[in-house]
Amino acid sequence: MEKHSKRYRSAVQVADLLKEYPLKEAVEILGKFPKAKFDETVELSFRLGVDPASGDQMIRGTTPLPNGSGKKVRVLVFTDNPKAALDAGADHAGLQDMMAKINEGWLDFDIAIATTEAMKTVRTIARVLGPKGLMPNPKSGTVTDDIPAGIKAVKAGRVEFKMDKTANIGVGVGKRSFASAQILENVQAVLEAVGKAKPASFKGGNYIKTVTISSSQSPSVKISSADFSKY
Repeated sequence: MEKHSKRYRSAVQVADLLKEYPLKEAVEILGKFPKAKFDETVELSFRLGVDPASGDQMIRGTTPLPNGSGKKVRVLVFTDNPKAALDAGADHAGLQDMMAKINEGWLDFDIAIATTEAMKTVRTIARVLGPKGLMPNPKSGTVTDDIPAGIKAVKAGRVEFKMDKTANIGVGVGKRSFASAQILENVQAVLEAVGKAKPASFKGGNYIKTVTISSSQSPSVKISSADFSKY
């Protein structure tokens, strides 16, 4: 706790954390905050104005990050042709054998991709993968018959976003080791993707209420509404 309070006090000397800042300035401020001993993840956090209880206002989607996520992504492919998937860059591949391991508690992967055919079988372990956010989904591009392209997309830094039950979204947009310009480009890509995901049924009020940027162990910097009010 002492370390966190010291880091917070140092951050307060860099900027007024109660103020909103233009996006470019917010990213630069984050870059001046004290760093942890590891390469922290930079996250963009949204507070949305939609009704989380309304099924037609659930926000989710994916977007490529221009500069990647900086994260090593371990990919599991559910397929009847594991050799082809492994040759295409998958870390793990198979079907019944992989499902058996998962049912025994194995979850050493970050993203699961499935072919359309394999998905018929994979649905039987939805109760295991679903709550962990690991279930392949056509909307997120993880149910596909172009396995090489699917693997390449997620390894290159395509991120998925999904609104939680309180109408919030958190999306990783890079690492503290990235240059400010790289973070800025990634943030702009995510802002646009979330903006385009606005449901047709949403009427009136602000779709995006607030956006903040932070790293794993830093305070949040509020981003000016002028940078997202068009959505």
